[in-house]
Amino acid sequence: MQTTTSSSPGTEQAGARASGSTALAALTAQKRRVALRSMSAAGAMTVFKVGAGLLSGSLGVLSDAVHSGLDLAGAVLTFFSVNVSDKPADEDHPYGHGKIENLSAFVEATLMGISCAWIVWEAIQRIFVHAVAVRHSLWPVAVLLLSIAVDYWRSHELRAVADRTGSPALATDAFHFASDMWATVAVLAGLGVNWFGERYGIAWLSYADPVAAILVSIMILRMTLHLGHEAVAVLVDEVPGETRGQIIREVEQVHGVLTVEKARVRKAGAGYFADLTLALPRRFTFEHTGEVVQEATAAVQRVLPRADVVIHTVPHKTRAESIFDRVRAAAARYNVSVHELSIQSHQGRLRVELHIEIEENVRLREAHEFVSGLEAEILRDVPEIDAVLTHIESEPATIEQPGEVVVEDRRIEVALRSAAAAFPEISDVHDIVVAHTGEHVALTCHCTLPDELPMHSVHEIITALEDRFKLECPEVYRVTIHPEPVTDNTR
Repeated sequence: MQTTTSSSPGTEQAGARASGSTALAALTAQKRRVALRSMSAAGAMTVFKVGAGLLSGSLGVLSDAVHSGLDLAGAVLTFFSVNVSDKPADEDHPYGHGKIENLSAFVEATLMGISCAWIVWEAIQRIFVHAVAVRHSLWPVAVLLLSIAVDYWRSHELRAVADRTGSPALATDAFHFASDMWATVAVLAGLGVNWFGERYGIAWLSYADPVAAILVSIMILRMTLHLGHEAVAVLVDEVPGETRGQIIREVEQVHGVLTVEKARVRKAGAGYFADLTLALPRRFTFEHTGEVVQEATAAVQRVLPRADVVIHTVPHKTRAESIFDRVRAAAARYNVSVHELSIQSHQGRLRVELHIEIEENVRLREAHEFVSGLEAEILRDVPEIDAVLTHIESEPATIEQPGEVVVEDRRIEVALRSAAAAFPEISDVHDIVVAHTGEHVALTCHCTLPDELPMHSVHEIITALEDRFKLECPEVYRVTIHPEPVTDNTR
């Protein structure tokens, strides 16, 4: 037989974890740097705008200064949240700290909503209660132009990093600076219209400044409501149904998955957590189930990259199950494997015969009770069966310690080759090993058979060879024959 070697899975997984940790650390450092620059820029522009607003008396400039002040508060929250959100999970936070970013985004949106309400109220007061004259100068204009440039730069950088890292706090901060930029454009236009009305004696244009402030506030409030809804949706574990549906469709395409019984998804910061329950055929072994779980995990991560996935599996009957599968499934629940399984039909009634191995140190009474329970389980699970006959074999409880190993025992080898010569299908017997373990003699060998021979014929020939050989050498306690195809033996 050919043997295939591969690299150690443990080594590959360790390397992947190390690479992932390095990439995460780099993204975290990038988030912190951009958040710190955002905080510095917001602080500087707030100071400049407050000065320009007080100098000019413009509500638009003051409202823009308040907006920048909220940007500063938001930037401080963002800086704090990105420093906390990427911390690993601990005993008090088993899902990590990612939602601190969503909480930060919600607080920022709330502050923006409050500021918009205050600006609208103040503008209405200036329009209908008491007017305030605007003092025009180049200083407010210069500050506003500088603010537009800074806001564009910060918004662009924050958006780029937010897209790379999936950070909701940075995305909200990017929106703050973008809205601040357009708000500043509106304020600048309001100042220009106000100056034009004052210069040419058009009285009603004096309301341009508070009207501009109202328009800016409405624009900001609209986007604030959108951001606030997104933040609240994450905080209450709301996930779009389309995302969940896409995950289910991807997982159901994995070979072996019968159905997705439950799929729950939650988001925290930039990361996702997915919890799925999959129905699998109950005949699957642990190894096969593990492979299906790995493929299903990869399917989820194709929809949600880097998602933390937990998958539960439950065994289910399938329509394609044969009676043999159902008998083996019942035996598997008793944690035993069966062999020599056969089912006979006589006058419309089914009778099962099977062999199982029980540890050699178990007493007969205990073994009989165990087998009786297994037979009752089979009869309950497969009602078509009328009777079950179980052959009990002993399974060695200890590892055999061979004494003398005989590489070549001529008499036993000659007897084996003589017995094999009686079967025309067997073209070769090789790798014969005779081992003496205590009082027992065991033989192992390989025999070559035609490639296209069905397995039931292979089993019959090997069984017949064992029986014929033991007639010649009854002292041999155990015979193990490994069949090989002709093509494999000629390589």
